[in-house]
Amino acid sequence: MRLLVNRPLLHVARLLSFRAASTQTTAATTQTAEKWDLFAGVLVERLPIVTKTLEPLEAKYKEMLDQTELEKSLKSNHELRKETEKRQQELLKAGKIDLDSEALKQTAQDLEDAYNEEYARFKPAPRVTEADRKNDVRSLDRKLEQTLVLLVEQKLGNKSHYLLPQGQHRKGESMRQTAERTLQEFCGDSLQATFYGNAPVGFYKYKYPAEARTEAVGAKVFFFRSVLKQDSCSIANSKLKYQWLSQEELQQQLHQSYYQSVSQFLL
Repeated sequence: MRLLVNRPLLHVARLLSFRAASTQTTAATTQTAEKWDLFAGVLVERLPIVTKTLEPLEAKYKEMLDQTELEKSLKSNHELRKETEKRQQELLKAGKIDLDSEALKQTAQDLEDAYNEEYARFKPAPRVTEADRKNDVRSLDRKLEQTLVLLVEQKLGNKSHYLLPQGQHRKGESMRQTAERTLQEFCGDSLQATFYGNAPVGFYKYKYPAEARTEAVGAKVFFFRSVLKQDSCSIANSKLKYQWLSQEELQQQLHQSYYQSVSQFLL
């Protein structure tokens, strides 16, 4: 049995296949020809200093748990001692026992009164600081209940923007080494941060303006997470313009597309 072939349709199919292959080859060549600059960005976090203020519902629930724990708990050694001394005092007044005066020189009640007096003198530090009242975004003593993120002013093209510290990768460096060098170049040695690991936690890319595309079409930024050490000092570079912002403030400060990438790895 002979197979009949429609030659015009076969010719069209071959032509379409050739054009598709040619398009893919052109696209692959264009993609290969594109060069991107590699950057390492650093997310520096100042973790909360104080516990977060409880919401009314949270405070009510905590009060209920504390009361339940109190009702079901055993008496402490102090409470047992206090009860024992109370019974001894009653027996002493009734003349049924004779105790050495040294034995009751400092009773449990005396200790409790001293503790209460010391507690009454204690004044907790304010949660709202002077930096909060002045809205000093350069200070680490603000928004103590929240995590703050470091932004530094950097020039991209002809404009300056506040971004996470980022620097271009150099030959022979790992991306983490680039991130560490970048942070040191921006902030100096006084600011000490601990990096979480060798792998980036986020990614962002952008294209340069057409007139600036001399060697590369754009930049690819790989972000590394770090946390500010407790004994770290303020930034020593007096010429650097920087801000410590909360997550809500970051959303207002950063460009929308940039913030969408950064927000993916914010806690």
